[in-house]
Amino acid sequence: MTNFSISSTFDFNSIGQDFIEHPFPMCQALREYSPMHRNADGSLFLTRYADVLQVYRDPLMSSDKKITFEKKFGKTPLYEHHTTSLVFNDPPYHTVVRKLLSAGFTPRKLAAMEPLIVKIVNGLLDRLEDLSEFDLVEEYAMALPTEIISFMLGVPVDYRHKLRKYSLNILGALDPVVSQERLDEGNASVEEFGEVLSEIIDQRRSEKNPKSDGEILMSLILGDVNGRRLTNMELVQNCIFLLNAGHETTTSMVANSMHMFFSAPDQLKLLKEDPDLITTAIEEGLRYESPLQVGNRVTTGEVEIAGQLLPIGTYIHTSIAGANRDPAEFYKPEEVDITRKPNRHIAFAMGHHVCLGATLARMEGRIAIGELVKRFPEIKQSGLAISMGLARFRGFNKMPVKI
Repeated sequence: MTNFSISSTFDFNSIGQDFIEHPFPMCQALREYSPMHRNADGSLFLTRYADVLQVYRDPLMSSDKKITFEKKFGKTPLYEHHTTSLVFNDPPYHTVVRKLLSAGFTPRKLAAMEPLIVKIVNGLLDRLEDLSEFDLVEEYAMALPTEIISFMLGVPVDYRHKLRKYSLNILGALDPVVSQERLDEGNASVEEFGEVLSEIIDQRRSEKNPKSDGEILMSLILGDVNGRRLTNMELVQNCIFLLNAGHETTTSMVANSMHMFFSAPDQLKLLKEDPDLITTAIEEGLRYESPLQVGNRVTTGEVEIAGQLLPIGTYIHTSIAGANRDPAEFYKPEEVDITRKPNRHIAFAMGHHVCLGATLARMEGRIAIGELVKRFPEIKQSGLAISMGLARFRGFNKMPVKI
């Protein structure tokens, strides 16, 4: 079967496990033969870099998913969460939440976080030093961002071990093909997570002398934009979003980057020989195996993309995985090159929805991977890496390594 015939039968809304595990060959076929691919429901699946970039930058593209998510979830906890969080909203609400959050992500605040990140990383590596083999995901990649975002939001230590289960259940419900069991788990996770956060918020409100952690949480609780404060429901749902975004995608960034290195040992050798390449290595990891694989937008007016006029209400799936391996933008995109410059990937999206935590994520990745390779120069994958099994998010549940 040719790439053309393969791409012509593709439907993002009925994908199977093969695409989830190995999306890149299909993205390549679609980019070549059907770059603005029409799904059975009329939505579009875009794989070219220029087209995806235009979607993210166009002011006529909306992130609001109230209509779509009501059809998908009904009036459930998942619906309440995903239609209230920052990422699936437009101005003016998006502007209010983003301004409140931005106070915790200033260059000065992020610079002050670096010593804490180094301390956590060194502590994790110290504990792993006596082991000959361990799970890179659970015992390292997941531990660092969980500690950092929990510190920023003031989540007590006793609750932190539950964060990844909650995140995978809630984010997994965004996939195009979702079982009733997964929906039930997602709704239960929103409710349980919400109850925990409500307790934390009530406790922080009652403190006369606020603790040093939880600065972002306090900014959300006390802050306002032109007199507009978040309601309790908005506060809880955006805290859930931050905890999900702040640790799950960073966990995947670290694990995916190491998975990339294990598949390209010459590049890992290059990094060990020249540790200063860590900055460009992180960017290549983000390009090559982006944690966010597929985004989406809806047109709010007529928009022309690649010569096609799209009517209002057109639903668009943006393949970040496809765009970040487009040969029109990247030289030899299927090859790993940690010296790649320029590397204008769109792993963090673009436009006014560009990831607020991108700088923090890069810092965490730079320190986590740089110090891991420095401490354990002989590290190698020792068993099968088990993926998360999600379409919109790429990452791993397990990755055994030897040091």
